[in-house]
Amino acid sequence: MSGPRRAASVSGESHADDVADALLAMYLDPAAGEMQHIGSYELPSEREVESIVEQCRALLFPGYAGPDVERGSEAALRDLIRARVIELRTALHRQVYRATHHKRQQALGRSDLECTDCAGRADTITERFLTRLPDLRRQVLLDLRAAYEGDPAASGVDEILFCYPGTYAITVYRLAHALLREGGEVIPRMMTELAHRRTGIDLHPGAEIGEAFFIDHGTGVVIGETAVVEDGVSMLHGVTLGGTGKERGDRHPKVRRGVLLGAGAKVLGNIEIGACAKIAAGSVVLDPVPAGCTAAGVPARIIGCVDVPEPALEMDQRI
Repeated sequence: MSGPRRAASVSGESHADDVADALLAMYLDPAAGEMQHIGSYELPSEREVESIVEQCRALLFPGYAGPDVERGSEAALRDLIRARVIELRTALHRQVYRATHHKRQQALGRSDLECTDCAGRADTITERFLTRLPDLRRQVLLDLRAAYEGDPAASGVDEILFCYPGTYAITVYRLAHALLREGGEVIPRMMTELAHRRTGIDLHPGAEIGEAFFIDHGTGVVIGETAVVEDGVSMLHGVTLGGTGKERGDRHPKVRRGVLLGAGAKVLGNIEIGACAKIAAGSVVLDPVPAGCTAAGVPARIIGCVDVPEPALEMDQRI
């Protein structure tokens, strides 16, 4: 290498040295060295958490998610399931341990102390989560059925499982919520944020969401940490169950069974949407809505109350 090309290479290396020196100085400056983690112990891995989600989905939807499953004897199938559970346990335990250890070090303000009970805590959390898998499969199958019954465009549950972002986001939420309830640190939120990036649907793992839940289209849906969504609720894209921005603690809506939330509806604050109510598309709801009533407008007002058994099943956004 000679001439201008060599000069450019030397100049580039010199520039890289300058940037590296500046960053190193920031890392080593106690006053400006926050948000770095160099050495000491390992943090949870985003890549491994994503792999854990896919391992869980392979157990919930064998053949549809994860590697193909060949049909053999019942004993062979059981051995395959068992092997996958063991593989999942190993991966999840590692990440739960890292998250638990990190949380403990943060609380102590030190990074050089041994966490004597982190392994045992990770054992307990992991085992309890795995025990939940059969019931989680039951729940996600109900969600699939709700989507099939609620969307006239669906040709079958296969299409919903392969193609619907709402189904993917709800499944990941259910996994994350179960792990959070068993004491998982950080990992549940990492799981739902992976789904958020993939689908544009933001379901906080702390929210309480009932069975047979359907999100149609899904892009832009947000459900906050303290929201409650009872059984048989349906919503379309752009729905927000959020806070007002002024509250702390229990600050999100409580949506009772059978409610339909139209596209772009915003329900804000710790208010109740009564059973089998309907929230019209584009509405901003700041006050409670009685059971069986329809709210519409910005801000929303009650425009009528009719005895519709399950608006969420009819999926009729007209008011």
